Amino acid sequence: MKPGLIKLLPLLVLLVIALVLPLAMLSNQYNLILLTTVILYATLASAWNIIGGMGGQFDLAAGAYLGLGAFTSGTFLIRWNITPWIGMIAGGLIAAAFALLVGYPLFRFKVREVWYALSSAALVLVLRVAFMMWEEVGGPTERYIPFHDWSLYHLRFRSYIPYYYLILIILVVTLWLNHRIRNRKLGYYLLALGDNEEAAEILGVDARGSKLKALMIYAFIAGVLGGVYACLYGFIHPNFFSSTISLEVAILGIVGGVGITYGPLLAALILVSGRELLRANVGGQLESLYLAIYAIVLIVIALFRPQGIGSLLQKAWEKLTTKAAEE
Repeated sequence: MKPGLIKLLPLLVLLVIALVLPLAMLSNQYNLILLTTVILYATLASAWNIIGGMGGQFDLAAGAYLGLGAFTSGTFLIRWNITPWIGMIAGGLIAAAFALLVGYPLFRFKVREVWYALSSAALVLVLRVAFMMWEEVGGPTERYIPFHDWSLYHLRFRSYIPYYYLILIILVVTLWLNHRIRNRKLGYYLLALGDNEEAAEILGVDARGSKLKALMIYAFIAGVLGGVYACLYGFIHPNFFSSTISLEVAILGIVGGVGITYGPLLAALILVSGRELLRANVGGQLESLYLAIYAIVLIVIALFRPQGIGSLLQKAWEKLTTKAAEE
């Protein structure tokens, strides 16, 4: 078998499983929302990999971009009956514009590492307070999206399956973007900046421009997901600007393997599904025990596999490709 086919085979197998798995769970809505949550986090973490994994910017603003997308799409639908298919794109564009507005001065003055992380985390809190006070579109109470048993125009369904497949499509596109960027000039620039920004700039890399492009792509994907997120849960609320989601997305990116294209996906499949299963099985018996177990798993990975669990898959692929080439 050709090495190229060997590299694609695991991905094709995963894709087939992902396409078929929900059909085996038609009668179990809990498992369907669990699957949808896992691929939602996988998509966010894969988008984060563009700026955080390749570019080396520890971004903690995923909740800000997700919330902007949710409020844009939700407000368009609630107030003007504009379909979320338009609202999602508008939400992505607004999130990307906000990322440009914030990212330009941060990158202009070379804010990075812990200071960039703190600055991006503060954006989530600022937006949550702002939308809590902005009662025209936000406010302290939930704003419910009109319910429909099945409406493609309103993106409202009784089952979680359509949302699952929609997010799965966004995940595939995000992984393709990761792969394409990594193997293009922008990806080489970002990897160089993530490794040593000063040395990369000396060699002529446009640090500010490259990081802004990566940040805007990441924000756009998170904003589009925000539109689906609002329809999935049926309401919008300032709590969508979540620091917890932002932190978890960054953790998945790091645990999956910094800069590894499929690392965040693997981390989400293992950690998010594990977290939800723990919460379902032990959360009711002993409150927050699942969080302690989840933390222990993260510590073990950090101690014994700091390169990320995605590196294990990467090495296995390399060995398999080498062996096939020799034969």
